[in-house]
Amino acid sequence: MGVRRTGVGRGYEEMDGANIQVPQNNNLNDSHVINTSLDTEFELSSVSVVPDDTFTVQQAVNALGFGWFQVKLSLCVGLCWMADSMEMTILSVLGPALHCDWGISRYQQALTTTIVFLGMMLSSTFWTQLSDRYGRKPALTLCGILLFLYGLLSAVAPSFGWLLLLRGLVGFAIGCVPQSVTLYAEFLPTKQRAKCVVLLDCFWALGACFEVALALAVAPNLGWRWLLGLSAAPLFIFAVITPWLPESARYHVSNGQNEKALRTLEDIAKDNKRPMLLGRLVVDGPTISRGSVKALLSVSLRRTTLLLWFIWMACAFCYYGLVLMSTEMFANNPVEPIQDPTNDCQHLQTTDYMDLLWTTLAEFPGIFATIAIIERCGRKKTMAIQFLLFAVCVGTLTSTNDRVLLTIILFLARGVIAGLFQAAYVYTPEVYPTALRSIGVGGCSALARLGAMATPYVAQVLLQTSLWSAVSVYGLFAICAALACLLLPYETQGSESNS
Repeated sequence: MGVRRTGVGRGYEEMDGANIQVPQNNNLNDSHVINTSLDTEFELSSVSVVPDDTFTVQQAVNALGFGWFQVKLSLCVGLCWMADSMEMTILSVLGPALHCDWGISRYQQALTTTIVFLGMMLSSTFWTQLSDRYGRKPALTLCGILLFLYGLLSAVAPSFGWLLLLRGLVGFAIGCVPQSVTLYAEFLPTKQRAKCVVLLDCFWALGACFEVALALAVAPNLGWRWLLGLSAAPLFIFAVITPWLPESARYHVSNGQNEKALRTLEDIAKDNKRPMLLGRLVVDGPTISRGSVKALLSVSLRRTTLLLWFIWMACAFCYYGLVLMSTEMFANNPVEPIQDPTNDCQHLQTTDYMDLLWTTLAEFPGIFATIAIIERCGRKKTMAIQFLLFAVCVGTLTSTNDRVLLTIILFLARGVIAGLFQAAYVYTPEVYPTALRSIGVGGCSALARLGAMATPYVAQVLLQTSLWSAVSVYGLFAICAALACLLLPYETQGSESNS
């Protein structure tokens, strides 16, 4: 999950405009925090009227449909998200292993997780500007190379200080991953966008499961260094295939390179076995102003923005907290009796990894269950109910020492919180106006990273002192976030465009 799936949202048929109006006097500028696949500029409704002998990139993509070209691109981008998810999931295994092998403190153990999210936060603007200036493809190529290099070097780090530096650089490189979604969305027909973005969520869950399975096969016998090294393999594969990624046709057109854009569109037509459009390729229309943080805090948007910032922060705080807490709880609740009760270092056993795999698999039903109920119950109620269910699940963790029941509770909690992220990605782009959509989602993403940076000190430090205290923190955050969901002023379910 960068922060988990940063910049990715479910691509419902979106509104050209918003549920709320943009104040007319806001000083909008071109800065933005993160690219999102949900930007309305990709929608046909945002395309200006052009003569019959011309066409735009989005018109061409819609006419050429979904075919083999998009299938290949889905696999490439999906591999990128799998690699991102694996680098996030490995944090739950790396900290306890370092605690046992190097004798680091619990605070240092938490720092190995925090440093990755800090790197992601600091790099977001850098990668956005790089991809806007030189293209998505060069940025993703550099990202793949750096991720593989730093991931591999982490496996041979000679000291804790070197490991922290390298993991921070891994986080810095992960900050480019949302650019893959921007590239992906620019080649998706409007009607297929929703299904394809859900597919990316499945790749994220698949990457998390694959990392746990790899840890099961490698860590007990070969140790964490081999696990870090082998986890970089998908990154190497992605770095190798990036030269074959297509550059965004929209990027070419916006930079006056119409011939290159036409060649890309002709490749789509050839792969999808569709006739190429006749006429002259033109720019989609004037570039949409990206907005500013000041505009997000205007009178009409202030309440929505502040509530969403807290909701996203709580969502990431609870999601990554549960991932880290699951490992700690399995290690502290072994199947076999502890040989040395005075030693707080407990290596994860095969049974621990199997139970971790079961809880990780919960993301799949969680995602699809959310998709099934969100249109019936509405966005706000769905998120509120999921936060409350999460609070109930974590609250029951203190009431049992039975390993099977513990695994079931963690499975339910993992599915609920994974689906909650999906619901937040649906609601947030829908509630903001076109000009503020990118900066709105980006601001929420930044606050989510703050939540992810803070959660290790609860899941890995406070938990060792008092399970009840740690669970109470997560339960309180979830209940407050549920209330925040109900206080959101707008329900976007079934809203019509009001551009």
